[in-house]
Amino acid sequence: MSERKQPAAGGGDAKRMRGPRFQPLRRAVRIPVWGDLGIRLGLALLLITAVIMIHWWDREGLVDNLDGDVSFLDVVYFTMISITTTGFGDIAPISDRARLVEAVIVTPVRFAVLFIFVGTAYNFIIKRSWEKWRMARIQEQLSNHIVVLGYGISGSEAVGELIERGTDPSCIVVIDPSEERLADAEALGCNVMAADATRDTTLKAVRINEAQNVLVSAGRDDTSILIVLTVRALAPNVPISVVVRADDNEPLARQAGANNVINPVRFTGLLLAGSAKGEHIAEYLADLASVSGRVQLVEREITEEECGCAIGELKTGGRGLRVYRDGRAIGFWEEECQKLQKGDIIVEIIATPNGETRGDGHIRDDRIREDEDA
Repeated sequence: MSERKQPAAGGGDAKRMRGPRFQPLRRAVRIPVWGDLGIRLGLALLLITAVIMIHWWDREGLVDNLDGDVSFLDVVYFTMISITTTGFGDIAPISDRARLVEAVIVTPVRFAVLFIFVGTAYNFIIKRSWEKWRMARIQEQLSNHIVVLGYGISGSEAVGELIERGTDPSCIVVIDPSEERLADAEALGCNVMAADATRDTTLKAVRINEAQNVLVSAGRDDTSILIVLTVRALAPNVPISVVVRADDNEPLARQAGANNVINPVRFTGLLLAGSAKGEHIAEYLADLASVSGRVQLVEREITEEECGCAIGELKTGGRGLRVYRDGRAIGFWEEECQKLQKGDIIVEIIATPNGETRGDGHIRDDRIREDEDA
């Protein structure tokens, strides 16, 4: 599969889409823990049984230094001693064929059985104990992190965008019941947990009350709203963003405690309507929403040096669009935006690193250069 590309906003080089160049097919192996343990033990017993039969067939090449008679019990004893140790010398191979069997067949089986038992001990004891200890350490240090509840299409795209915007993957915690999805998130460097996000114990385990933001995308509106209710009960002050797909569920999500309710169906409709009014509107809106474009939509609190300035005089060089003051939205054309106040939250468009030289701010930059040259 070739890499997907699309033109950048306003022309220029094509920008590369996120994701691997190709994705190999995978099929999940659903074997319970005790089933895996049974397979390992069964394989070890099968190998031991095969060696017992070989020793019994070649018992004439063995000698018992105690009574001179090699019984079936002696063969079983000799097999177990040969596989697990180097032997005690009470029973020993004396013929060339018996010694060849010990060298060519029993020795590789000895290593195979050893690896099986060592691997089993590692998987079921050492690895699990290490993972529990490591998880406990990670949970103790979780603070000001972003929790993503649901790693479907929307959740995975959100995580990818957060990482591209500069968020450290180790500061992202992903919760999803699917191990396959979590493997992709873990490959990005995120902390993952396979659990039910509607449970109090799950959210407490990731210190939800210490989170910086919570992003909810469970795939079903009813599940997403239930998760929002649970999160809000445990973390009254943490900002929550949730994805819902039905218009009548948006008020319910807000009543449940969501600060931001995103309807992808409605946003898609806006893009479609915009494309009907002009071929570049939908492209520009998508560019604004992504960090990989030439422009980026940013929300931030104004700095102290910007207090008293007009919205068109931002120190970042960005284009201010809206100011939020005391919970009220103020447009850039309104008089109150001509004097910014401490605590104002501003939404602005800035040029991203990909567009610093020829982004939407290039007209302002060119004018500054012209003034400097003059």
